Amino acid sequence: MKTVRVNLGKRSYNILIGAGLLDQSHEIFGSYGIHKRLFLISNARVFELFGQSLLQKLSENDYQVTEILIPEGEKHKNLQTVENIYTYLISERADRSSTLAALGGGVTGDIAGFVAATFLRGIPYIQIPTTLVSQVDSSVGGKTGVNHHLGKNMIGAFCQPRLVSIDTNTLSTLPQREFQSGLYEVVKYGLICDLEFFEYLETHLESIKKGTSGILEDVISRCCELKAEIISHDETEQNLRRILNFGHTFGHALEAATEFQGLTHGEAVAYGMLAATRLSFMKGYLDSSTRERIIRCICRVGDLPSIDYVPTEGILEAMKRDKKRQGHQVVFVLLKGIGKTIFAGEIEERALAQAWEEAKLEVRS
Repeated sequence: MKTVRVNLGKRSYNILIGAGLLDQSHEIFGSYGIHKRLFLISNARVFELFGQSLLQKLSENDYQVTEILIPEGEKHKNLQTVENIYTYLISERADRSSTLAALGGGVTGDIAGFVAATFLRGIPYIQIPTTLVSQVDSSVGGKTGVNHHLGKNMIGAFCQPRLVSIDTNTLSTLPQREFQSGLYEVVKYGLICDLEFFEYLETHLESIKKGTSGILEDVISRCCELKAEIISHDETEQNLRRILNFGHTFGHALEAATEFQGLTHGEAVAYGMLAATRLSFMKGYLDSSTRERIIRCICRVGDLPSIDYVPTEGILEAMKRDKKRQGHQVVFVLLKGIGKTIFAGEIEERALAQAWEEAKLEVRS
């Protein structure tokens, strides 16, 4: 088992990474002082795979566990789902000594974290991510929230978990598309801050795609190390943490324009990274060989679904509502090289449209 520390003073916590951690949850929770009253938030599919056995093991070790099953999918990441959870917690007399446990992917983790941040003005929660994208990204850092029909993650709060427990065995149950979606986020870390890691991914990508266990643990650990270091310097995204949004401005706009249906989050981010790479080249920050190298690596992860049905005007309109905008301008994370980022604003709409259209062509070539 590997351990990564997120250093945030009194809000510091550990990320545990290893195979078989779910079966050790009762011991892990005990060693970290997790309260015995637990509310396990998951969806029906994940609960069937992992939740029932987890609940049984915890119950056998004196934990009082109640499951709360929520609908699956990004379209249910909204205030209605949050209100339903509030209602259940109140009816079950949950109190501030209760702990929420998020078992599932990024949607489940974001919803559970937001409930924890707001119920009774804050109760503890832990993350048990079961998808690659949640293990390398969304479960770490304390960003919680839900979508509004006008934009992605428009309602939320920063609320750090007490613990993140990553069982890499859960990845063996992921459909190929979901695993591939997580790999796009993995590539992002190399692009924004670690050339050596990017080179490692280029060399080992096929082994990673096969789910080779030791390599997977190393990759997940490195992503968590990079994110933990960034968060430790900038918890609430005032400066450095914004680099984690590489590809997300275009990506979130794509998700909003498609009403959070038809694409996974990772696929939307992949398109966003292709567009941001194109824009970096257009602005003169990247040379053509580096641009092609980046695009080649992103495309090697796997095939992306066609988005020809999404009008460019819809993407541009959705970007205007991006929550990270400053005044009237949207600030983009661009690349000055592999592992080097720059923030850029005041980009003409015509340039954004061109970068987006050319990014879509990359997928077809």
